[in-house]
Amino acid sequence: MELTGKTALVTGSTGGIGRETALLLASAGASVVVSGRDAERGARTVQSITEQGGRARFIAADLTDLDSLRGLAEAAGDVDILVNNAAVFPGAPTTDQDVASFDSTLATNIRAPYFLTAALVPAMIAKGAGSIVNISTMATRIGMPGLSVYSATKAALESLTRTWAAEFSPAGVRVNTVAPGPTRTDMVLSTMGEDGAAQVGKTTLLGRVAAPREIAEVVLFLASDRAAYITGATIAADAGRTAV
Repeated sequence: MELTGKTALVTGSTGGIGRETALLLASAGASVVVSGRDAERGARTVQSITEQGGRARFIAADLTDLDSLRGLAEAAGDVDILVNNAAVFPGAPTTDQDVASFDSTLATNIRAPYFLTAALVPAMIAKGAGSIVNISTMATRIGMPGLSVYSATKAALESLTRTWAAEFSPAGVRVNTVAPGPTRTDMVLSTMGEDGAAQVGKTTLLGRVAAPREIAEVVLFLASDRAAYITGATIAADAGRTAV
C-alpha cells in the first residue's frame, strides 16, 4: 500500500470530506490521526477504520482555541501528511454578517491551519519529505451570494498554499489545495438545504452534487507519491463549474 509507514493527520475528520479522507488514507496504509470536537463521532470514524484493518486514533481538539490546537500538534507527534480540512461554513449576506461568526470563521478556517502547519512542518522539513493538503472551495473563483466570509477565508488559504510551497518545497515538503464544488456533506446541507445544494450541483458541467468520497480521492492522490511533482497547486474538483 502506497502510504504504509506514514502518519496522516486530518482535521475535521469526524464527518463529510474529512471522514472519507481519513478512511481512504488508512486504506492506503497510513496510520491516521482523526481529529475533531465530537469524541463520539471521532470514535465512530476510528472504528470504521479499524474494522477495515486500518490504524487510527482520535484526538479531540477545538481549533479555535490555540491551546487546544497546540495540544493536538503535540499529541499527534511527527506526521508525514497533514490535511487541513476543518472549517465552518457561515451563510449570510454581508450586511447581515455578525462579528462573532466572522471571527469564528477566521479562527477556524485561517488561523487554525496556519498555526497547526507551523507547528508540524519543522519535523517534515527535518525529514526532507511531507505533504500538506488544504481544502478550499470553488467559491474562491466565483461569486456566490451569502458566502462572503467563507470564500474570503478559503481564498486566503489558497494564497497560503502558494506561499508555503515556496517556503517548504525546497526542503521536500509539498503543499497543495483541493477546491471542491458542491458536495453532499452535513455542513453544506445544513446551510443550503437539499434543494439548494441540488440547484448548485445543476450548474456544474456534470450536473450533480459530489459525494465526499470523490473529493477524498483527489486528496489521497495529492498526499501520495503519485503527485511527487505537484506543489503550490490548487486542484479544482468541482465538475467543471469554474472551468467555463
